[in-house]
Amino acid sequence: MFEDLRFPVIVAPMAGGPTTPELVAAVVEAGGSGFLAAGYLKADALAERIAKTRELTRGTFGVNLFVPGAPSTVELDGYARRMEAEARRYGTEPGEPRWDDDDYPAKLDLVVRERIPFVSFTFGLPSREAVDRLHDVGSRVIATVTNPDEAARAAEVGADALCVQGFEAGAHRGLLTDDPARPDGGPAYGLLALLRLASARTGLPLVAAGGLVHGADVAAVLTAGAVAAQLGTAFLRADEAGTQPTHRRALAEDDRETGFTRAFSGRTARGIVNRFFAEHSADAPAAYPEVHHLTRPVRAAAGKSGDAEGLHLWAGQTYPVASEGPAAEIFARIEDEARAAVRRVWLD
Repeated sequence: MFEDLRFPVIVAPMAGGPTTPELVAAVVEAGGSGFLAAGYLKADALAERIAKTRELTRGTFGVNLFVPGAPSTVELDGYARRMEAEARRYGTEPGEPRWDDDDYPAKLDLVVRERIPFVSFTFGLPSREAVDRLHDVGSRVIATVTNPDEAARAAEVGADALCVQGFEAGAHRGLLTDDPARPDGGPAYGLLALLRLASARTGLPLVAAGGLVHGADVAAVLTAGAVAAQLGTAFLRADEAGTQPTHRRALAEDDRETGFTRAFSGRTARGIVNRFFAEHSADAPAAYPEVHHLTRPVRAAAGKSGDAEGLHLWAGQTYPVASEGPAAEIFARIEDEARAAVRRVWLD
């Protein structure tokens, strides 16, 4: 899997704007690959992005789908009142804390119909029926996992490979179950440990994800047995990325710590600690996507006003050392660094 790549670096599916057809195509043309993010999009919008990416490159790319969970039974009135005060701060109104399935059935039908070569899943596992449908059209299935038990469960449903996500990763953790009793959502494994444990449990090909921004990071996970490295934070400031301008400035100017929070979406995610994060994390319920919809107008207004203190600033732990510029240049730098790291370790 991914053996046709000149250099096995993959752009992560960063939903909500950062991962664009232009970004994916630029990395594909440079010798890597990428996943379009289907999260938060309707099927017709995803179809447009698939078509646009195919216009920009003839190379191979994938699509990532969010697997919907069950509606939350958590009481949300208290958090909704907190968001009313936040909304007044930005001159807007809170959203409706509703559940939806992220148009998952229609998007699954779409990727089957379009015969997408690689389809990855996050927040849950596809059914065996869905895996069989994808296999019938020649697609390879990749499941996102965060611990060895999840890896074993993914193997049982027929996944062809695993995207193993270490706790260093930015944005939402790919947990199959987000434990409300834990701030980090559940068992937290570092990437190198998870690579070793997932390999021992399943023997499946592994794609490594979690705060990889330097070529030496990529060399390390490839040496540890990964078939490819999936990078998100490394490309957040790429010219082709659709990263919100306020978010982009915070990534460039800040050197604050990151941490886990449910404050913005109701699901555990890693981001830069800002005012909103600090004031609401302790009270945020484990209710995704209800909280995501509740806070969305507030986050949008904060971003539009240029206030990074009210915006979700998703970032991996290593974001301060990521760079900006054209995606192809970032890719080339990472490749050069990886090759230099290997030479330094094995040839010096």
